[in-house]
Amino acid sequence: MSQHPFTRRAALALSTAAALSPALPALARAPRPGFVARDGMALTLDGRPYRFAGFNAWYLAWLGAEAAFGDRDRLARELDRLQADGVANLRLAASAEHSPLRNSVRPAFRDASTDYNQTLLVGLDHAMAGIGRRGMKAVLYLTNFWEWSGGMMTYLSWVNGGRYLDMNDPAHPWPAFPNFIADFYRSPEAVGLYHDWVRAMVTRVNTVTGTAYADDPAVMAWQLANEPRPAGGDGEALAVLPDFMAWVNGTARLIKTLDPNHLVSTGAEGLKGAVERPDMVLDTHRSPDIDYLTAHIWPGNWSWPSLDDMAGTDAEARHQTADYIARHIDFARTLNKPLVIEEFGYPRDGNRYDPATPTTLRDRFYGEVHAAVLADARAGGPLVGSNIWAWNGEGRARHPDFRARAGESAWIGDPPHEPQGWYGVFDSDRSTRDLVRAHAAALARV
Repeated sequence: MSQHPFTRRAALALSTAAALSPALPALARAPRPGFVARDGMALTLDGRPYRFAGFNAWYLAWLGAEAAFGDRDRLARELDRLQADGVANLRLAASAEHSPLRNSVRPAFRDASTDYNQTLLVGLDHAMAGIGRRGMKAVLYLTNFWEWSGGMMTYLSWVNGGRYLDMNDPAHPWPAFPNFIADFYRSPEAVGLYHDWVRAMVTRVNTVTGTAYADDPAVMAWQLANEPRPAGGDGEALAVLPDFMAWVNGTARLIKTLDPNHLVSTGAEGLKGAVERPDMVLDTHRSPDIDYLTAHIWPGNWSWPSLDDMAGTDAEARHQTADYIARHIDFARTLNKPLVIEEFGYPRDGNRYDPATPTTLRDRFYGEVHAAVLADARAGGPLVGSNIWAWNGEGRARHPDFRARAGESAWIGDPPHEPQGWYGVFDSDRSTRDLVRAHAAALARV
């Protein structure tokens, strides 16, 4: 979720050179049956266009774990609900780093060692097995720019003597946090630790199905990170850009080397994660190893509506949303690649968190994003799908202030640093679920 406003240095240098050179066409390779593939601006599945209505459900590995914090029965119920609503695509975390940062998820997949958390990895195996049994597809992201699952700041702390910044620390106001993270891309040691995780995850064999992840058609794509951006300020972003591009292109090449069967994407927000520079968006997705573009849309976080007057400012927020989508469709056409709006969220009416609060404005926002996807699909354009942030399902906040406490296992789509119920869709949100079901059916008819 957007917030406020192949290995070491030699490989990174090689990737930098690749980042600055024109992309060459990838060699044609026949897709395997059951695997999502790219054909120009289209995604395909078994020779037919693949378009989807999707959700984010980052926490499914935690639900799938055989542990006090897990709940495999609930995992099955949530997947059944989503399948019944026509949801075909889920985006979930395949990473979390044990972190000193406030509000970071516990437990994590890994610490600074290579003694990875097998309980949580098997939880991911169960989630992927359930997704595959239902004929759904998953996008798996491999680290996080933001603090709530450890992420890049945590990798840095493991190699720089324990130094880190907390997001929203009054002593270090925006953009200190993202500017600090720029050092991740410059650090061969931090990137090396991250690449160790990439290798372990991409080459993993699912303990439930016995199928290697690289051979699993339930995986649609590997994703470099959740919302990677070079930095927060213009000057800092431009200064670190060669290192950032080396990380993007080098990691994508590493994944493709380990797993040529699956798509690779960046997980980037688009313009808002590229200091509003179209050239940066295009260059980040130019590599032949990056199969499709991603865009995230967070009107409330970006101050497009006033959260104190949502009804009065909603029209302007929707206007800016339509413009943002149109600009990213143009980027995708320029690169002749598909586009997925893989995160988009809007608060409940009045910016409240209780599941009983209406979702009138949110449903209108969702409906307009869905309409853009449908219109572009009918026109043969590159916009192939969308993933709402996020599915809360039957999870509920545990406290009247709607704030998570350390060590809790409510597992909902709103991460632990945010109000529990801010953006997530509950199983009781009938109007929203009806909207998703209708959109999925309409896409299937295109």
